[in-house]
Amino acid sequence: MSDIILEVGNLHVNYGKVEALHGANIRVPAGSIVTVIGPNGAGKSTMLNAIMGCLPARGKIKFLGQSLAGIGIEQRVARGMNLVPETRELFGEMSIADNLLLGSYRRYRAREAGYADQLDYVYQLFPRLQERRTQEARTLSGGERQMLALGRALMAKPKLLMLDEPSLGLAPLIVKEIFHIIDRLRETGVATLLIEQNARAALQVADYAYVLETGDMMLDGKAADLAKDPKVIETYLGYAKKR
Repeated sequence: MSDIILEVGNLHVNYGKVEALHGANIRVPAGSIVTVIGPNGAGKSTMLNAIMGCLPARGKIKFLGQSLAGIGIEQRVARGMNLVPETRELFGEMSIADNLLLGSYRRYRAREAGYADQLDYVYQLFPRLQERRTQEARTLSGGERQMLALGRALMAKPKLLMLDEPSLGLAPLIVKEIFHIIDRLRETGVATLLIEQNARAALQVADYAYVLETGDMMLDGKAADLAKDPKVIETYLGYAKKR
């Protein structure tokens, strides 16, 4: 079996007559962190939503070596894909613990033994969630909401975790903590596709990176190499970047 978890080829997405993504190509190897960086409006979230099946698209999307043509969102989740949107989509009136358990609902419905077996690991990653597990999700801070969204996704035991702007709206110290957690996800063996405007943080944690600008893939390469690329430094990292 190929060690490529996700393969996207010549992906096009339209909003009416306007093409928002022009033939994107991406590969995500097993156990790796791959990031797509670029400015706001570049088409990053559009690409993730098309991969998840939330938007119609033209092109090839293969997951675990099999085409996803004609496969709906629920079936993609059942196969092992999970998307954490930038809006986080939590249930504010429900407790933290219940939000997490909802993440394992598909496994419960499939009568999978030990469907909640990720709970201890999630609490280990996010001790604050365990401390406040009886609180309603709406009482959490922005950083804690992001932790809960990540934890809920991990409850499904995904093979591919797609993160849409996990640092959006968070304070710098919380961003650092979130990216430390993303780096630790390697322990689970899950592959991660990370969409980010915070290029500096994304390139530090990723193995491989793509640069998306106005719907076109402009650059790709090892994250460490792109972090040294003059154009990336000038456009996304700033001249004062230090290593």
